[in-house]
Amino acid sequence: MRKTLLAGLATSTALIAAPALAQDCPIKVGVLHSLSGTMAISETTLKDTVLMLVDQQNAKGGLLGCQIEAVVVDPASDWPLFAEKARELLTVSNVDVIFGSWTSVSRKSALPVLEELNGLMFYPVQYEGEESSKNVFYTGAAPNQQAIPAVDYFLEELGVESFALLGTDYVYPRTTNNILDSYLKSKGIAAKDIFVNYTPFGHSDWATIVGDVVALGAGGKKVGVISTINGDANIGFYKELAAAGVSADDIPVVAFSVGEEELSGLDTTELVGHLAAWNYFMSADTPENAAFIEAWHAFIGDTKRVTNDPMEAHYIGFNMWVNAVTEAGSTDVDAVRAAMWGQEFPNLTGGMAVMNANHHLSKPVLIGEIRADGQFDIISQTDEVPGDAWTDYLPESAVLKSDWKDLNCGMFNTETSTCIQVTSNY
Repeated sequence: MRKTLLAGLATSTALIAAPALAQDCPIKVGVLHSLSGTMAISETTLKDTVLMLVDQQNAKGGLLGCQIEAVVVDPASDWPLFAEKARELLTVSNVDVIFGSWTSVSRKSALPVLEELNGLMFYPVQYEGEESSKNVFYTGAAPNQQAIPAVDYFLEELGVESFALLGTDYVYPRTTNNILDSYLKSKGIAAKDIFVNYTPFGHSDWATIVGDVVALGAGGKKVGVISTINGDANIGFYKELAAAGVSADDIPVVAFSVGEEELSGLDTTELVGHLAAWNYFMSADTPENAAFIEAWHAFIGDTKRVTNDPMEAHYIGFNMWVNAVTEAGSTDVDAVRAAMWGQEFPNLTGGMAVMNANHHLSKPVLIGEIRADGQFDIISQTDEVPGDAWTDYLPESAVLKSDWKDLNCGMFNTETSTCIQVTSNY
């Protein structure tokens, strides 16, 4: 009787547990990156990175007893198409998670679809902040993890007194420059010493703008360029700087969207000394980074292919997602979201990345100086900095807090103690 009772208890327990453990196979990962158009120069590599991470996880035995299948779509640098392709991934392909987008306008295009369908997306690129959606984990840098430290470096280390804020004409550069304009003025920089200019995607005629930047220093003040120029427009910008005889000693440029991948298509000889601010550089000397580079070269079949910051962001985000799914025992979005808070994973530059309750990572901030070989000398590196969803340098944002874990709110007004129900500014 005792054996029969124990067997019955075991059977009933298994039946109760079965629904929680059941998982449809294969587990599907959506890849939402532009493979054509102006942003393909940056995004194609991120598609390949996700494919590599999927292959690596499958080689370990998959996830929850299933193999992972990557579903790749091409939104073709067409911002409204990101919404359409996100809907296709979630409703036709039935993906469990999406890794994708580069520009903020593409992310904001997909965001209403993600929130409507309760999809989950990992966004791997530096951005302007001022957003916190329960359906997005932001693994790239917020302004306090890139833009603000870069300006501090210009002010404190290079003695820059006049700033040219040059950006592509869309959400990320405009919002970032609004934040930087406020920050610079709080540091005593006069409005007349801040020059702001926006150009369309793919812009190629930079002669007039470079001339305006040079003229900014006519009074003898040290000029620096803060660049939020995105995509292949960077090629023309740097070529025009060189043609005008502008070196990094004359007018240093710190870029937020130029990394190893973008430099690999340029003659970097005359760019030596210009800067970039990221959370990762390929030149980081750590065992984790060496292993990542080796795996990337083996996967892509080309030892000349570089790695960059958004690749590391996907690497961290994907592995955190895998660990959260394992912890939750399911790919259910709500269960995975709850398991993501507090996830830790080693970053590739040393130290530990942590996912905070505002859906932003804690990561180090690095300043790199361009070398003649297209790599960066890391000249500054901080400890891990928690990403801010809402900046302290815009009055309407300074009172906001994001906390999806305890407050279940992405826009909590700390003055009124109320949750604003719009989770982003799209």
